[in-house]
Amino acid sequence: MKRLEQLLYDTDHKSYPAYKSLAGSYQFPGFTLSIDHVQGDPFAAPSALSVHMSAAQHGIPKEYYESSHRRIMLSDYLLRGVYRILGSYSHRAKGSGKSGTLSVSCPHQEVLERSALGIDPVSGALILRFSAGFPAAGRTTLSMELKKMLMEYVPACVKQTLVYSSLSAAELTKWIGLADDQKALRDRLSEAGLVAFVADGSVLPRASGVDDRPLKDAVRFESPAEGRVSLPLPGGRSISGLGIKKGITLIVGGGYHGKSTLLKALERGVYDHIPGDGREYVITEDTAMKLRSEDGRSVKQLDISAFIQNLPNGRDTKCFSTEDASGSTSQAANTVEAVLSGSRTLLIDEDTSATNFMVRDALMQSVIHPEQEPIIPFIGRMRQLFAEHEVSTILVAGSSGAFFSVADHILQMKVYRPLDITETAKKAAVGETAPAECAALPLWKDTRIPLPNREITEAKKVKVRGSGTDSVSVGHESVELRFVEQVVDNEQTNLLASMLRMLEERYFNGRDSLPCCVDALYKAFLKNGFSAAAAGRIPGNLAFVRRQELMAMVNRYRALRLK
Repeated sequence: MKRLEQLLYDTDHKSYPAYKSLAGSYQFPGFTLSIDHVQGDPFAAPSALSVHMSAAQHGIPKEYYESSHRRIMLSDYLLRGVYRILGSYSHRAKGSGKSGTLSVSCPHQEVLERSALGIDPVSGALILRFSAGFPAAGRTTLSMELKKMLMEYVPACVKQTLVYSSLSAAELTKWIGLADDQKALRDRLSEAGLVAFVADGSVLPRASGVDDRPLKDAVRFESPAEGRVSLPLPGGRSISGLGIKKGITLIVGGGYHGKSTLLKALERGVYDHIPGDGREYVITEDTAMKLRSEDGRSVKQLDISAFIQNLPNGRDTKCFSTEDASGSTSQAANTVEAVLSGSRTLLIDEDTSATNFMVRDALMQSVIHPEQEPIIPFIGRMRQLFAEHEVSTILVAGSSGAFFSVADHILQMKVYRPLDITETAKKAAVGETAPAECAALPLWKDTRIPLPNREITEAKKVKVRGSGTDSVSVGHESVELRFVEQVVDNEQTNLLASMLRMLEERYFNGRDSLPCCVDALYKAFLKNGFSAAAAGRIPGNLAFVRRQELMAMVNRYRALRLK
């Protein structure tokens, strides 16, 4: 710390590059401060710093970070405190450009593992990654302003947010207890024959389309008696709510009664949520995938023959490729890709689906002969997906009752509360034309072999970045992700971009199949953490993604070259 202080005096009122001499590690009372990267000028991206603490220094009980679910919740809790306190010191130091900024990852409603703050499960070593804008007047250093930031503001933040004796033990216990509850429910789902659970009392509506916090004074969820289950929680407690069983579940109802709101909650239920979110006990099995139509997306060498056959132009749908998919072909591709990625539950909203892909009514079938229609509607495949591939479907439908005959369970949303109308709807569907029988589904297997992209593998430096949750780019190639709706955080797209670069540089070799390449990287990620996807220094702006989103990105990568 004394050495850093002297260096700050030595660099004061010098040319901005003098700050480069500050790079290195410095021992402070209770932690080590590392200046990992120094920005080139006051208008460039802020400098990268990190705080390192041993288990003895932070004093957090080991039982809070030994297991992964507790460790992730603990890290999330600590990071929120750092974000709040560090942000309060931002811009107190003066200067031009980004001078005085102090920033760290900002968690939202979902609890995600993030590179901004991590704890080693064995040693208890803690690392916090954040950024700071080194102050300057023009291009002249203001090291005394930086001294305030590094030697006053940062130590104060560390003491208030990362030292156990400064934390609220009761609040932290509450968060850790919630992590235990959520894990217990996830572990219990399959055993109970469920794909999802929505607890009584949950608040599903959100504040707005751009505010994911719970809506004030919203109607709380209340499960119907026919579908209510009680699941055990740690400590001998239990919780009641709607259990959505494996198979085909149909959610119907009038407009604005909460159908899509329920589906959106189930879609986000693959992630854990923070206390007070309202969806803390909305738990969806963790491979569930939201599907929709996606006009214009790229599809490469995919077997969509289960849904699209006998195209008029004679194109092969067993090895189908296009750079401009239609609504129906894109949804067919999304469905096949989801199953290939390991999804056991498909989440579908009629509003964002291609109508001709989902269903054909009896009148249309009588006018347009099946031999003239290349699309095999999804309604005719839902039962087979479950029977032959054990893939369940949760479908929101508001305009067609054709799905009544194939559904196992039918829920009607009425003023944000579900009613079980399975028996009534089934009776009403008696006499209606059932979906035509279809041939057996293919035994889908992804044998595509990716080739390396020389423009990336031979480049000295490839820039990667995520753009909100809408897209990622590697070099000059951009991948559209705005319809991959379970990418919920911009730090997930940052990780996906880094993973795509890593796939191109190290895994796409022209020998191994695409799933093998992706699995090799993903297993390394699960074992080694963010270092498996980062080339060199780990940035503090990455967040966990599932294998499903990784595969979804690769499948939309237009520059993907296959044998």
